[in-house]
Amino acid sequence: MDIKEKIEEIAGKLQGDKNLMSKFQADPVKTIEGLLGVDLPDETIQKVVAGIKAKLGLDSAGGILGAIGGILGKK
Repeated sequence: MDIKEKIEEIAGKLQGDKNLMSKFQADPVKTIEGLLGVDLPDETIQKVVAGIKAKLGLDSAGGILGAIGGILGKK
């Protein structure tokens, strides 16, 4: 599995689906494992989650607020 490719793919899915983004924010590990269809080792899944959060700008408070605004339809 190409982790970088999966991060890109999942980030795109999350950006296009408000409900999925909400699930990711509530439980990122479970959401990612569900999207991948596999149960990955904790170390691997944490890297994927961190990569997706960085890609979506969710690592900082501004990124989280922006994501919440996007979910609520506000910019």
